[in-house]
Amino acid sequence: MTKRIRVAVVFGGRSPEHAISAVSAGSVLGALDRDRYEVLPIGVSRDGAWLLAPDDPAALSIRQGQLPAVDTSGAPVVLPGDPTVGGIQVYGPSGGLSALGGVDVVFPVLHGTYGEDGTIQGLLEMAGIPYVGAGVLASAVSMDKEFTKRLLGQAGLPVGDYLVLRPGQRPDPGALERLGLPVFVKPARAGSSFGITKVKDAAMLPEAIATAREIDAKVLIEAAVVGREVECGVLESLVSGAPETSVPAEIRVVAGHDWYDFEAKYLDDVCEFDIPANIPAATTAALREMAAAAFTALDCSGLARVDFFVGEDGTLTVNEVNTMPGFTPISMFPRMWAATGLDYPALLDRLIQLALRK
Repeated sequence: MTKRIRVAVVFGGRSPEHAISAVSAGSVLGALDRDRYEVLPIGVSRDGAWLLAPDDPAALSIRQGQLPAVDTSGAPVVLPGDPTVGGIQVYGPSGGLSALGGVDVVFPVLHGTYGEDGTIQGLLEMAGIPYVGAGVLASAVSMDKEFTKRLLGQAGLPVGDYLVLRPGQRPDPGALERLGLPVFVKPARAGSSFGITKVKDAAMLPEAIATAREIDAKVLIEAAVVGREVECGVLESLVSGAPETSVPAEIRVVAGHDWYDFEAKYLDDVCEFDIPANIPAATTAALREMAAAAFTALDCSGLARVDFFVGEDGTLTVNEVNTMPGFTPISMFPRMWAATGLDYPALLDRLIQLALRK
């Protein structure tokens, strides 16, 4: 029999996106082909402990509006940044370390800081273990909204107007006048809409900045871009390494929410999705070309989801690039690829093969 590929699925983590990472991991665990893959689930607790986790996809789902978390009862494990150690180690009852055996590839289903920002990617590089997704540089710059915009702008791609507030800085009144109202105030390095406030009145600004700084000391103030929210998935080709794009999808918030916030994304049934997006063929072609260009500009690898605003006249604005998009049951990335002809198990196969090819 052919030896199964051993995949460590790492999820949870210290970021505010802990629960969404757990939901994504549940979907991945449920879809991996167990005839091809031996799966080792590893949960990272909210305080950063690495633990063996149950191989139970159902336990990692949203139930009656309740978000899951990593089970902290598992045995502690550690991944030394040393390629000669032989992979992941587990603490025994007496406190000693023993090898769990080699890991062929790590699937870091981690969203946000300490997972999607180049930190775990650096650890895996040091440990000499292949992993799914972007490398250290692309992960770091894509996580930081300021540097995403800088690099995309230097590559000639359209981004919205914005202002950066570094620790201790306050917004310049002239810059705010340039941006106009409304604006979106957000942490520079966060996802899933955590810490974001839509500011319609200048009097709301200090509170909005304080909310964002609870997550990140660096804050972005972005001008509102009028347009439809359309996303596009990007995958690296197994043959050429060039970026390939999915059909785009549109997200429409239809009830009770002014914008696509956390509750609209995950808890309230208020969104409708058009896959593929109902936009003209020429706009679709331009958007897909621009998504591939953004992937290349940020030196991404493996996968990414590129988010756009599409104006009434077809004008495209890149909103952000996500190097480890959600893999939850409602996440757009796997749904876009399914509509393009690559179903969920085949998508996971391709990502793992891309990682092994590195």
